[in-house]
This record gives sequence, structure tokens and C-alpha cells, in this order.
Amino acid sequence: MTIKLYDTTLRDGSQAEGISYSVMDKIRISEELDKVGIHFIEGGWPGSNPKDKEFFEKISRCQLKNAKIAAFSMTRRPNISADQDNNLLALLKSKAQVITIVGKTWDFHVTQVLKTTLDENLAMIFDSVNFFVKKGFPVFYDAEHFFDAYHANKDYALKTLIAASDAGSSIICLCDTNGGTLTSQIASVTKEIKGMVKAELGIHCHNDSGVAIANSLAAVEAGATMIQGTINGYGERCGNADLIPIIANLKTKLKINCISDAQLKQLTHLSHFVSEISNMRLKNEQPFVGDSAFAHKGGMHINAIMKNPLTYEHLDPHLVGNKRRILVSELGGKTGILLRAKDLNYDLSKTDPQTKKILELVQALEHKGFQFEAAEASFQVLMQRSLKKFKKFFELEGFKVVIEKGRNKKITSEAVIKLKVNGVKEHTAAEGDGPINALDNALRKALKDFYPTLAKMHLSDFKVRVLDEKAGTAARVRVLIQSQDEKDTWSTIGVHENIIEASWQALVDSIEYKLLKD
Repeated sequence: MTIKLYDTTLRDGSQAEGISYSVMDKIRISEELDKVGIHFIEGGWPGSNPKDKEFFEKISRCQLKNAKIAAFSMTRRPNISADQDNNLLALLKSKAQVITIVGKTWDFHVTQVLKTTLDENLAMIFDSVNFFVKKGFPVFYDAEHFFDAYHANKDYALKTLIAASDAGSSIICLCDTNGGTLTSQIASVTKEIKGMVKAELGIHCHNDSGVAIANSLAAVEAGATMIQGTINGYGERCGNADLIPIIANLKTKLKINCISDAQLKQLTHLSHFVSEISNMRLKNEQPFVGDSAFAHKGGMHINAIMKNPLTYEHLDPHLVGNKRRILVSELGGKTGILLRAKDLNYDLSKTDPQTKKILELVQALEHKGFQFEAAEASFQVLMQRSLKKFKKFFELEGFKVVIEKGRNKKITSEAVIKLKVNGVKEHTAAEGDGPINALDNALRKALKDFYPTLAKMHLSDFKVRVLDEKAGTAARVRVLIQSQDEKDTWSTIGVHENIIEASWQALVDSIEYKLLKD
């Protein structure tokens, strides 16, 4: 069985709240989709805006190895010919290799939205598809709102599919546009429709009921040969069907070779790449590719995983380019400690007093609000200190942070810091956008001559959480700092009633982890 993968991240995905792609963003995403083996990339609607028009001009000069670029538009407008419709003519100028036409299938939409007759809508579908077929283009027809339409008026919905098929559409994609159809209904209707039209069937699901992935897979099992979706499920409202778990399930569970084994290993990279370009945080719990997808925290789980990963994993994470993570927490017991020690080349055993000491320390700190599964770099520093393997890089003598608001209402922050490095005293000051930024700048300024590699790292994220809201302004806060250099990203943690002190703890761990790493 052959399944075609059709990505619409660049159009449907860009309609998600908070996402706006530049032309260069769309080019870069297209190149990554091509590497993973996506068969068709829908670039957008060249007749709707200058950005999409520019994208099609530039992507036509790119040497894609696997994917074909599709241009999207709706059927011709009522009561004009296809060769007079500007949207359709824009598709011709786009240099796209494939044409995708969306049309009305639901009689309710024909009369209430298009404000035309049912017969004219059938003519619009036929004329628009046939216009491009006669010019030699492969044409895919998206049957908008098909499942709602089929429920409301089965005969007319089927007529729209036949019109597209008779006009020469090679694939008719059944769309659950409102995302309200359940999986059993998707399967039964797809199976019923298959054979009623000459064209192959595809599926395009939205996730408003939370079942877009399941619906897409059910349609394939019922006979559909194309799946449309977006990377990470981005899309309008609740999003579209997420191609990442869809591809992984097709390949590993249904044994459909839609992409190669090597390309399957690129899924995690692709998911994270598109997330970064989209400026959207990737959920840790994202199936197959999230940081928590193969993370184990409970002691019973960790113990079993070490004996056989199949006990608590549905597949080998390396197949999709991910990795297993053993989290350190008060729930993880000694096994988590031993595994992390092994990663650091420390030979500990369950009976070793050091193991018990580290576990008790972790449990005591987590009781205070520390959370080491979210700050693995802090745990590594903690372990090395506990095992007396830690090299002290500097000794703090004191710091002061001043925040001033002047008459011009501008707020400035300045940090002054005193420390010793190998007996040498350093006394520096630095300004910053805020008190933590000023403190970070002052610390690195004091250390830069001793440790030049610190110039290659920077803080990439800063999070604060109040641990006991009932305590008001006296509550303890947890600060998580994410840092990165040219190779790695790491997280550190601090907890204290004073937000500056909590931030200092996380900041120092971040600096010390970088120096240990180097």
C-alpha cells in the first residue's frame, strides 16, 4: 500500500494564532520537509497575497529532491468562466507542479456562503478542475466540509465528488473542515465512498474534537491513499492533523513505507525545527518527538525500563530520532541516581552510601521546591559536589543589585559583584534590562578573562513560578534558567524566598555547568 503525504503547514499551519511565516521561513521549512520525504508541499494561495506569490517564485529555483510544490485556490467564482478568474490564473503563474482546488460540498454552504445554486456549484467544481487538467497539471480536489455535507445531503455531496472526478481530479480529499466528526464515522463514510468515484481518496482532518490523528489513520485503513496535515498540528482554531505522529504510526504500526527508515529518524529534528521557526514552544508531551515522550520518572518504571525498554515504551525512541530520558526526582529512587552517575562515568551501586546520600539530598531539595527533572544541569553540578568531584571555579564575596526609576520614568538596573578566581580578586559592575540580566552581565564580565568560553553562551529563557501563593510576597519562588552555547542547551534551577537569590542560584549553576562541560 502506498500513502502520499501532503503537508499544508505553510498555508493551514500559518493560520494558527501566533504564527506568521516570512518568505525565507517558508523556504527553510520546505527544504526540511523535502529531506524527510514529504511528497507534496502546499506552498499557499498565490492569488491571495504578495508573500505567497514571492514564495512560489523563489521555491521554483530550489532543487527539491522528494517533494512537489502545490498551489492552492478555491473554485472559480459563480457565473464566470475559469479562464476569467484571477485566482485560478494566479495558479498558472505560480510555476507550481501540482494544483489543489477546494470546493463547496455542503449544500448549506453553497446557498448561504456562495449565494448560488447547487447546479452552478457543480459546474464551478468541474470547470475549475478541468481547466488545469487540460493544461497538463495533476489536480487534487479538496471536498470542503465533506463529512458534514454527507450527513446533511448524501446525494448532493456525492455529486460534487463525481463532478471533480469526471473533470479529471486524480485525488479527491475528504475534508473534516469543522473537526467535529468522530473516528468511527470517518472510517465508515470513507469506506462507503471508496468505489463510488474514479479518483483516489485522501483525508484532511481538523482537530476540534481532539481526534484528527486517529481520524486520519482510520481513513487510511478504510482506503484513503493520501493524508493531508501540518507539522506539530499547527492550524486554525484547534489545529490540523499532526503529520509527525501520523507518519510515525504509518511507518511503525501500520508498516506502510511512506518514508525511509533514515527519514523516519529525522522526525524529531523536523518537529523541533518547525517549532523554532514558528516561534511556538514544542510541548514536552508531544507524541514520539517531545522531550517527555520517552522520559521516565517513577522508580518502578525506571527499574523495569533498565531490564527491558519494552516494559514502558511502545517503540525504540531512536527510530524517530528521539532519546530515552531517566528523570531524577524523589519518585525515581536509587536507579535514577545510578543511571545519571553512569552518564558521568561515576561507578556507584545501590548499596553505596554515596547513592543514599545523593537520593536523600534530592528528596530534601525537592521538598523545598527544587525540580531536577526540569533542570538536569543543576543535578549534574549537585552530584559532582556531593561526590567531591567538583572543581570550584570562583568564590563569591558579595553582590549588590540596584534598580532605579528616574524622572523620565525609565527603569535601569545595575549589578556590582565581588569575587575571587584562583586567589585573584575581581570587582566589576554591569547594567542590564532587568536585575537578573544585570547580574548575569556582571558575573560574566568578572569571569571572562579567566574563562573565555563563557562568551559563547547566553541565557535563552527565564521562568519564575511562585510555589506557595498563600504566602503572598513572602512566598518561595522557583527560577528556571535555560542557557545555550553553539552546541548545547541546558537548564538550571534555584529556589528561595528572594527572587534575586533564586535567580543567582540558577545562574551560578548555569555558568558552572558550562565550565564543567568545557
